[in-house]
Amino acid sequence: MLKVGLTGGIGAGKSEVSRLLVSYGAVLIDADRIAREVVEPGTPGLAAVVDAFGDGVLTGDGTLDRPKLGSVVFADPERLAVLNAIVHPLVGARSAELESAAGPGDVVVHDVPLLTENGLAPLYDLVVVVDASPTTQLDRLVRLRGMAEQEAKARMAAQATRAARLEIADLVIDNDGSLEALEPQVRKVWEELERRAAEAV
Repeated sequence: MLKVGLTGGIGAGKSEVSRLLVSYGAVLIDADRIAREVVEPGTPGLAAVVDAFGDGVLTGDGTLDRPKLGSVVFADPERLAVLNAIVHPLVGARSAELESAAGPGDVVVHDVPLLTENGLAPLYDLVVVVDASPTTQLDRLVRLRGMAEQEAKARMAAQATRAARLEIADLVIDNDGSLEALEPQVRKVWEELERRAAEAV
């Protein structure tokens, strides 16, 4: 099994890269999706978040109000650290379960937005970084996701710098261009991952 850490700044296009890798045969473990699962209604994770942040972070139907919680934690590093201390261990445990179900020759891609920030690179056989310029990231967040420019800039500022991400990268996918330009790069990276996975068996 080849354990790959996939990361990139918000708006860099990591989700599209994940989608392509899965279409080629990768086993995807999506930290963001798991992070949502571990705070669903009735979970110990949601109970812990409410204990820490109060009922104000819930919607009327008892689910987590993610935008509301985001507005609290992204402006305050200490509050963000509290949230991470609750969610990250739960995500780690669930990710380990999913990984243990993969086969010996599989390429297991861990999609981890905060891989750089949390110093997780050593957990993987190699790290793939989806890279885009800050200008491209901001444009995508405002134009495609409908974020206010100030919020988009705050989200970007809360993440690792581009230089810090590139420093831990074993392979880099440049996603400043179009989807058409992205696909051949991801295909080339996949071929390399498959080669390394075969060597590891």
